[in-house]
Amino acid sequence: MTIVPVALGSRSYDVVIERGLLSRAAERLAPLARGRPMAIVSDANVAPHLATLRDALAAAGIASEAIVMPAGENTKSWTQLEVLTDRLLGHGVERGDHVIALGGGVVGDLAGFACSIVKRGCGFVQVPTTLLAQVDSSVGGKTAINTKAGKNLIGAFHQPSLVLVDPDVLDTLPAREQRAGYAEVVKYGLIDDCAFFEWCEANGAKLLAGDPAARECAIAHSVAAKARIVAEDERETAGKRALLNLGHTFGHALEAEAGFSDKLLHGEAVAAGMALAFAYSARRGLCPTQDAERVTAHLRAVGLPDSATAAGVTASGATLVDHMRHDKKMDTGALPFLLTRGIGRTFVDHSVDLADVAAFLDEGRER
Repeated sequence: MTIVPVALGSRSYDVVIERGLLSRAAERLAPLARGRPMAIVSDANVAPHLATLRDALAAAGIASEAIVMPAGENTKSWTQLEVLTDRLLGHGVERGDHVIALGGGVVGDLAGFACSIVKRGCGFVQVPTTLLAQVDSSVGGKTAINTKAGKNLIGAFHQPSLVLVDPDVLDTLPAREQRAGYAEVVKYGLIDDCAFFEWCEANGAKLLAGDPAARECAIAHSVAAKARIVAEDERETAGKRALLNLGHTFGHALEAEAGFSDKLLHGEAVAAGMALAFAYSARRGLCPTQDAERVTAHLRAVGLPDSATAAGVTASGATLVDHMRHDKKMDTGALPFLLTRGIGRTFVDHSVDLADVAAFLDEGRER
């Protein structure tokens, strides 16, 4: 077992990482149940895990109510938020209760946001079932839904009370979802930890093949890295947490062009976005070309897209930049970009010319 604390004063919580934890989750959840039924928000993709969790709770004398939402990114919507909040209120959820979010990033984002507004805020527990959610989205308290204008534009910071990570649930995850989650693992090496990127180069294939030791190492290292950054800059006001957005400005534009659909998974978009961030940095003379090529080579080696075209997006640079203008990080008309001076040397650049970004993206389409 590995326990990673997220140090946020009165809002601190633990991320517990242990194989087989789902079937023993009641031991951790019982203190939060308060002798009341616990609502579990899930989706159709995780039905076997839902049954395991409900059986574990029942064996401990804890009743549960299952709310199964549609699977897919489109569930992060006003419509489904209304459905979920009505269901939670119908179940009689109280402010002191804890709702369990069992699923990937979509479930965690939607359930977390619902819990931030139901009864002006109730508690929740993250039980992530995808690699992406286990290493990234379940930690840090960012919750949101998508709108026509863009991704994650309506949301709130609402920290969970507990995160329970069972690496064994990844055994049922499709290979494509595994790869998409791995993009967020690589991100931690590219931000400020070159040694971890080297670990990824040496062990990424084993992790994706299901090697338990590699999987647990990647999850624990990624969670610890994110917990450290979140503790330093919870609400992304000091600049440190912004580093976690590496690849996301480009990536969200690609997702928007793909219609926030399964045509392009979030992790796939982030992978392409990170490659683009390195390529753009190299084009501007900020980053050694060999570092950008090294990142591209690793992403390609594990089956992740390394460009907009590889991500299936052929839109013009102007079209993609137009999507970027709706980015939630836009400030006084300027969009901060996560660029890099090399592997492990990411920084925030507030002076990027979007016209230059559009030209760069068009150059990529022509190659």
